[in-house]
Amino acid sequence: MNKENSTDLSSPFRETEGFLNSAISRLTDYKSLCDRTFSQLNELDFHFIPAEECNSIAIIIQHMHGNMLSRWTDFLNSDGEKEWRKRDAEFEDQKMSKDNLLKLWSDGWDCVIAALNSLNKDDLLKTIHIRSESFSVADAINRQLAHYSYHVGQIIYIARIIKNKNWQSLSIPKGQSATYNNPKRLS
Repeated sequence: MNKENSTDLSSPFRETEGFLNSAISRLTDYKSLCDRTFSQLNELDFHFIPAEECNSIAIIIQHMHGNMLSRWTDFLNSDGEKEWRKRDAEFEDQKMSKDNLLKLWSDGWDCVIAALNSLNKDDLLKTIHIRSESFSVADAINRQLAHYSYHVGQIIYIARIIKNKNWQSLSIPKGQSATYNNPKRLS
């Protein structure tokens, strides 16, 4: 194998601060997208179920909260699937108010970010466990990045269905790419 073309899987983790800062930045960006989405929704919108076998935004928040607390509490020392977690109950609508759901949302993210901020350069190559399966800390972080972005996409998609023509774009609105990409916009 040509050394120039070989992939050293540990190389992205050599610059620990860069990796951790990037992970925290991506995660806070995902949180921000939902925060901006939630500001467009009323209380009933959180409980809207788009189809019989789908989850509402409330249920997704409940699930993410449970996952976040379980995975990130005592992150380096105990299995990420805590005995106290009641995962199945996360998928039952608890009929919480918007304020209570937003509190769950905030508490979950606070736990994630605090755990990431507590890590140091030696931690990324350590091994942790989730449901007794071994992961490097770096891989576990990437696993959760993928999991949370998946649910953030679901939340935003459901909100777009609810708001329809009243949806306020979180990025470049349809049909406005040329305006956005115009270099004169930046001057």
